[in-house]
Amino acid sequence: MTKNTHRSLALVWLRNDLRIADNPALFHACKSGAVVLPVYILDEHAPHAPGAASRWWLHHSLKSLSEMLAEASAPLILRRGPSAETLQSLIAETGAEAVYWNRRYYPAHVEADKSLKADLVAKGVGVHSYNGNLLREPWDLQTKAGGHFKVFTPFWRALQKAGPARDTPAPTIQKFKRPKQLPDTDALADWRLQPTAPNWAKEIASVWSPGEHGAHKRLYDFLAGAVDHYTDGRDRPDQDFTSRLSPHLAFGEISPLTIWRETRQRVDAGIISPGGAEKFLSEIAWREFSCNLLFHHGDLPDAPLRKEFADFAWRDDTEGLRAWQHGLTGYPIVDAGMRQLWRTGWMHNRVRMIVASFLIKDLLVPWQAGQSWFWETLVDADLANNAASWQWVAGCGADASPFFRIFNPVTQGRKFDPDGNYVREFVTELAALPAKYVHAPWEAPERALQQAGVSLGKTYPMPILDHGEARRRALDRYAKAKAG
Repeated sequence: MTKNTHRSLALVWLRNDLRIADNPALFHACKSGAVVLPVYILDEHAPHAPGAASRWWLHHSLKSLSEMLAEASAPLILRRGPSAETLQSLIAETGAEAVYWNRRYYPAHVEADKSLKADLVAKGVGVHSYNGNLLREPWDLQTKAGGHFKVFTPFWRALQKAGPARDTPAPTIQKFKRPKQLPDTDALADWRLQPTAPNWAKEIASVWSPGEHGAHKRLYDFLAGAVDHYTDGRDRPDQDFTSRLSPHLAFGEISPLTIWRETRQRVDAGIISPGGAEKFLSEIAWREFSCNLLFHHGDLPDAPLRKEFADFAWRDDTEGLRAWQHGLTGYPIVDAGMRQLWRTGWMHNRVRMIVASFLIKDLLVPWQAGQSWFWETLVDADLANNAASWQWVAGCGADASPFFRIFNPVTQGRKFDPDGNYVREFVTELAALPAKYVHAPWEAPERALQQAGVSLGKTYPMPILDHGEARRRALDRYAKAKAG
């Protein structure tokens, strides 16, 4: 493409904001009067490049966005390579006079964007950045002492009091000014983001609808019914009372401001109950809180915030980790969660806490190993949320659950999956067991096992450890860590 010399041209660099609605960077670029070219750059060597499940989602999200932009007369330019170099090359190729983007908050990304901005401005290219992904910037809300929040509840109160930084979503652009000549674009299929041999994403594809349309449908369906049962129902993996918006938020297919406003408007109109809505919005706030932590603690994915855990005596248990990853621990609620993750790319939040506790405290495998597995297998893998949540369970993060809070997988299963339906769905070899035994099949009499077609140690594994003994071992190591 030759340089555009007749009308100014602006690039909109899309990252984790793959949407048209409430996209400040996209809106302001169009408002400037320039010809606008949206671009997405796949930088596979950037810090924390997407894992396998996220790559599947990314393919379908970009496909959906490309189709929506095409309807608005805008092409989506795809390029692969180092982000800064690739963007600068595209600027030189098109003669773009400005670049617009929505801000990122992981410190490595912040520094990269600052460096790129300085370089572009020095070359005479305008750079415009916006908050398109948070309700409030990480520096907006501060404690009375002037620092950032390290405890969620006061952060949530402060966010409720302050409200979103923007009152209204950025208007949706209906039509774009299309350039007469277009730069070359990669074919999405050539990026090979989807698995082929084997295609392990078949069931993931049957469960999810990536893209902006799918995100808004998911929100409206949730607000139409499930939200009223959210306060208690969110802990029941056997029931469908969660929003499942997390992957859509991770890829920016819907903004938190849209979720906030749509929910608040329904509460104000008396359409939905305030209790379920407030609990739901507090989970959106946890995502915000996690991003704040990551912004202020760049080593959050790697190092414990509580330094007494820096030298914790973790175990190197390769076999235990593998059994956990593949849902073969012999504890049905743990195995159901890990198999749900593998089959659908997602896991119920209550079960995430249970499986994380089992890995960290029963097996004494470092939380970073679980975080890495989640990063590879979750379609909603989010750097801040993933790191903050794993540290929360491990007891070493901000506002963390105490290390001595060790979930009993049998008790948790019986409490939150009382009829065993969640376990039966994902641990199919136990499907015929009575509810009385489904969370502890080793307690079942031989006759009940035979009638259910269960042979422990053959069709389903015996527990790989004794939870009571594992709990005592974990508490002993924790006591030694506290003592220094």
